[in-house]
Amino acid sequence: MNQRRQFFKLAGLTGAAVASAAVSRVAMAGLPEPVIRSGPETAAPYLPPDGRPYRPVVTLNGWTLPWRMNKGVKEFHLIAEPVMREFAPGMTVQLWGYNGQSPGPTIEVVEGDQVRIFVTNRLPEHTSMHWHGQRLPNGMDGVSGLTQPPIPPGKTFVYEFTARRPGTFMYHPHADEMTQMAMGMMGAWVTHPKHPHPQIDQVDRDFIFLINAYDVEPGASVPNIMTMNDFNLWSWNSRVFPGIDSLPVRQGDKVRIRVGNLTMTNHPIHIHGHEFTVTGTDGGPVPKTARWPEVTTDVGVGQMRQIEFIADEPGDWAFHCHKSHHTMNAMGHNLPTMIGVDQRAVARKIHQLIPGYMAMGSNGMAEMGMMEMPLPENTLPMMTGEGPFGSLEMGGMFTVLKVRKDQKPGDYTDPGWYEAPANTRARLYEGPLPESLRQKSVQKSVKDAGKAADVHSGHQGHVMPEKASEDAALKVVKPRQHQH
Repeated sequence: MNQRRQFFKLAGLTGAAVASAAVSRVAMAGLPEPVIRSGPETAAPYLPPDGRPYRPVVTLNGWTLPWRMNKGVKEFHLIAEPVMREFAPGMTVQLWGYNGQSPGPTIEVVEGDQVRIFVTNRLPEHTSMHWHGQRLPNGMDGVSGLTQPPIPPGKTFVYEFTARRPGTFMYHPHADEMTQMAMGMMGAWVTHPKHPHPQIDQVDRDFIFLINAYDVEPGASVPNIMTMNDFNLWSWNSRVFPGIDSLPVRQGDKVRIRVGNLTMTNHPIHIHGHEFTVTGTDGGPVPKTARWPEVTTDVGVGQMRQIEFIADEPGDWAFHCHKSHHTMNAMGHNLPTMIGVDQRAVARKIHQLIPGYMAMGSNGMAEMGMMEMPLPENTLPMMTGEGPFGSLEMGGMFTVLKVRKDQKPGDYTDPGWYEAPANTRARLYEGPLPESLRQKSVQKSVKDAGKAADVHSGHQGHVMPEKASEDAALKVVKPRQHQH
């Protein structure tokens, strides 16, 4: 840990020094001033100050990168650098990202824009920039060693192309990907349509985020970049619930959510209380004739999905990945299942050696989220998101769609928890329990089988004891079960 911290400290200092030495002040003055932002809060939509107008997106726990117009060209400046990212209060991770954050800021342009992006490398190794899903000249595709030489530490490369088609895209390195992607180097890109598009509807709310995964051992602050499958922090824009902001909307709003996946597994994204249609991918808008209603859509590795729905049901609706272990936060692997195991005797013995020891998992995983136990520094407990009725038993890839009648247009502040109208919430039932229909059915089967056994044995009209009736029922029913 100390070696890693020292490495990052030196990397940051060295990167900044090399950048200053390699790029003259005159050259730096010719670049757009880099905008840096490190806070984890969801920023308000960035209204375009110039260039073609568009309706902006809202990046979940992120922001949109400002630009400058230079003789009709929209210029951006991305800084690849070590960053500190708060995953949730109580846990901060050392990542690599852009302009102070991981993922980097969202880039928004309009179809037909001439785009120029300066990429300055302040990492301790070379990098590049791939514009995932874009139609552009081959030399601008950003594959280190194939379409360009890598960007050395301290140097700045420039990419120029026309945003040729509207849609939702991503950017990420194509250089030492196993390290740089695992360290969080990625960002979202949105190209808005220049004119009304027959396959792209206007919406009232437009959200975007990227799915990412990390392996950060308890007590550590740097991801294990060698992990292939067993990640323990499943995140949206490098945030985990309860650190992921809610999605507040006005009842009746048409809502679009854009989701990109740069992890090593697929994610079935599920919404409660509404159905949606998949209206776009990173290949472009889906023709309206090819859409159908869903409540879950699978976002594969390296894919983007754009979903749309009318938020017409008021309330607090869960929105999450439907892989259960992706909504838990940090968890261990290769642990035995202890459900139903009485651990009290062994726990007493272990407690004599380790006073703080607690047996866990005898009654399920929920008890682990409720236990207050000491954790290593910079480690989040499991499943500790809180709701209005106690623990949500959720972490990781989970947030809440908050539909409110009185949410003002353009207002993205959290409205608090939903107050359900009278008699519309599940409640404790304390009245008499109705007799089970299944129990009636079983009793009738036993009675009928007993009568059949009487007839078969020539004892019609005689009353058989209850046990004998049950035995006869089994004899009659068993062959029928065998036939099935």
